[in-house]
Amino acid sequence: MTFNTLDDMDFAGKTALIRVDINVPIENGRVSDATRIDRVLPTIRHVIEAGGKAVLLAHLGRPKGARVPEFSLAPLRAVLEERLGHPVAFAEDCVGVPAKKAVAAMRPGDVVLLENTRFHPGEEKNDKMLAAAMSALGDIYVNDAFSAAHRAHSSTEAIAHSRPSCAGRLMEAELNALEAALGNRAKPVAAIVGGAKVSTKLELLSNLIEKVDHLIIGGGMANTFLAAQGLEIGTSLAERDMTETAREIIAKAKEQGCTLHLPIDIVVAREFAAGAAHETLPADACPADAMILDAGPQSVAAMTELFAQCKTLVWNGPLGAFEIAPFDTATTEAARAAAALTADGKLTSVAGGGDTVAALNKAGVADQFSYVSTAGGAFLEWLEGKTLPGVAALMQDA
Repeated sequence: MTFNTLDDMDFAGKTALIRVDINVPIENGRVSDATRIDRVLPTIRHVIEAGGKAVLLAHLGRPKGARVPEFSLAPLRAVLEERLGHPVAFAEDCVGVPAKKAVAAMRPGDVVLLENTRFHPGEEKNDKMLAAAMSALGDIYVNDAFSAAHRAHSSTEAIAHSRPSCAGRLMEAELNALEAALGNRAKPVAAIVGGAKVSTKLELLSNLIEKVDHLIIGGGMANTFLAAQGLEIGTSLAERDMTETAREIIAKAKEQGCTLHLPIDIVVAREFAAGAAHETLPADACPADAMILDAGPQSVAAMTELFAQCKTLVWNGPLGAFEIAPFDTATTEAARAAAALTADGKLTSVAGGGDTVAALNKAGVADQFSYVSTAGGAFLEWLEGKTLPGVAALMQDA
């Protein structure tokens, strides 16, 4: 994979149009989680420290091409300023007179945040005229929004074709991590795919089977696979209409030489509640009136042993109902085992997906994995083997 980075560009005296993803949660007019803002700061700092002008393009929410006050980026200006430790100006549009005036007033080292790109209906249509209007504001295009790269929008795809383009630090880190996971990966490779539904991860499973040596199925998905093998799963969450599909996946894995791993023991309960009475049983011994809520200790031990034999681990989805104890045990213990191997330099571990990130944070090991992606849909589509328009556009100039 070849693409330009910030190090390939000369920003001195130049205006950099930086596409960032600062689509952060806002509660009562205040940012409740600034993680996405913090992650784009290194790119902004690089540009201004190199004597460039940083013009930030971003979206917030889904205004559907209309100017919706609650989706204005204006409240983020002060947060950006505080986290960056540097003045940040704001323009009330991302094109037109407000944007032109704001950019014209800039000096090297200045930062300007432009208003929500999605206030324009052309943004989500990848309109070339809108892209040209944004492009005219700067000299260099920097995409640091991997999490928005799976959408062909004016500010992520079309604009990249009209200016010298490169990846920002966050985009660079994300692409390098994914290349290490599924591109030029060190083998053997193991993948964990968990979560509730097989139906939402068919493309993911199909692609991984062709690229990994071991595929571990967890969460509610595992229940569907156990049922497909004729095992009793009681009142467990499962997609019983997907059992034939599950059998097809099992058969494909065998054909591809990918070893598929399911729980060998299970934690069951009669109610889904914190501290509910529970017991650990063999995977083929689920009572008809109980539900499977986690993988058991033997399953975790087998996973830990497998991790030790592998060089690369890709993780998407929890192994059980991690939200409440004691059904978070398998996910937590497996995550800590992977983190320990990573810390010892024996395993490259890449994880992503909302529930996965939450689970790793809960286990206290998110910062011990090789890379944890917060990109959501873009991360999943990459694992599915899909071409991401925002990434493909960067490859043209490399």
